[in-house]
Order: sequence, then C-alpha cells, then structure tokens
Amino acid sequence: MAGTGRRADFPALLQRYFGGVAGIDYLLRPTERPGHATELARAAAQAGCRIVVAVGGDGTVNEVGQGLLGQTGTALGIVPRGSGNGLARHLRVPLGLSAALRRLRQPTFSRMDVGTINGRPFFCTAGLGFDAHVSQHFAQAGSRGLSTYLRVTIREYGNFRPVPIEVELNGQTLVTNCYVLAFANASQYGNNAYIAPQANLQDGLLDMCLINALPPLRAVQVVLGMALGTLPRTGGAAYRHTQHATVRAAAPLGYHADGDYLGHATDFELGLLPLALEVAV
Repeated sequence: MAGTGRRADFPALLQRYFGGVAGIDYLLRPTERPGHATELARAAAQAGCRIVVAVGGDGTVNEVGQGLLGQTGTALGIVPRGSGNGLARHLRVPLGLSAALRRLRQPTFSRMDVGTINGRPFFCTAGLGFDAHVSQHFAQAGSRGLSTYLRVTIREYGNFRPVPIEVELNGQTLVTNCYVLAFANASQYGNNAYIAPQANLQDGLLDMCLINALPPLRAVQVVLGMALGTLPRTGGAAYRHTQHATVRAAAPLGYHADGDYLGHATDFELGLLPLALEVAV
C-alpha cells in the first residue's frame, strides 16, 4: 500500500542484484495484513537471518523494526518505497530502487535509538496534535503520495484547534497549548520536512518540538523552516531534549507513531530505548 502505486518486477530485481552472489541467500515474503511484517521479521530473526529488509514506507519500516527489537544478531535494512521515507532519508539510504539494492550488498552496520509512545515503538517521529490529525485523515484519503498529504494538510488546517496540555520532563512542568507536540528520534517526518533538524539517532535523547498555536503568519514560518531545515531558528517552535516525558491533555488528542495514526488519548508516556536496534545501511 506504500507510496503512489509504483510497480516493479521486484523478484527479478532481487535475482539481478543478489542471485548467484557468493555468501548471500534471500527470501522474499509479501505482507498480507497490518502487523504481518512484525510477525515475519521476528520469525526471520529467530531463524538466524542477518538482515531483514523492509520494502515500503515508514509504516512498514516501523512494523519490521518492532519485530526485530529484542532480537540479537539481526539488523534492519530499508528499501524505501513509501510516500515520505523519513527514516531512510535520515539514514541516507538511496531512494532509487536499484541503488538501494546495490547498497544492501555491502552494508555498513550501526545501532540506533528507539522511541516509545504509550508503549508503541517508533523509529523516526511520534507526536500528538495536528500532525496526528493529518495522519488520521491521510489514511482515509483513498490515495497516497505527497500531493495527497499536502491536500489533506491544507484542508484540515482550518478544522483543528489547539488543546491545553501539561508536559512533565527533565524535572519541570510545562503548561501550554498543543497544536503540535512532536517527539523526534530522527530529523524529519519524511519528504525532507525537518521537524527536528538537529536530531541524532545515537545521542540517547528525543528532540521535543512544541508548536502551541499556528496562525497564518507562523504557519508560513513553520512550513518554510521545515523545508529549509531551519525551524529552530524561526521562533515558530520551542525545543527541548529529553529521555522521558509525560503529557496530559485537557481533551482527547490524536497521536501517531512514524506517521501511522494510533487513536485518541488524554495521557501519554514518552520514552527512549538507547541503541536498541541494529541497522544495515
């Protein structure tokens, strides 16, 4: 379901780049339902696979990554085929299909932090407020891709209202309004929209980005800042760094993990698992 419906003869490409290569055996498993990639990844790790590759968008990457948490000796690989490809872009995985497959033949291994929101792991970003509201409506839009995401964002801009929240982190309590409260492990949502351009996958910290209101002038600042990677300098958002945060909202707020809408809640627990996942890039 990822991306904009592009099709490729993927088995033929795998044969081209991996068939007959000394020391490499591979197995292709299509997903059949939501959550299936987590089951497949966990089974592959337990069977001794060195790399489990997610072919898709950030939602597929999230499911595969969940299946690999707690497993030893197995790394996550990515062939980006989604709408945004936020984690792949942060890791500088080639976006071209052939280039991504070539890279996987001789990968570099490293480890990355993993965030959690209400117990759900995320690898790129999680948040509550307007970005989750957009994720909910994007999932219902009937089409994928950047143009659909922008259309949904513009349409819903006038329909969302900030909600009072209380945030506890680093021994402090912050009482404010929430238009967007994002927790970034990686630097961007996807499509080079940098919500936290200074985020580091290996620093043991989440970058919290708070936008308490979004009137039209600030909306322009935020959009330009995200596109240029300069949002922290625009004054359109406030930032904190933390390993753990608790959020209480005055009314139910939608929330997401890696762009997948997870529902509404009033209480949120954010955490970090340092260097919990091995990646092959």
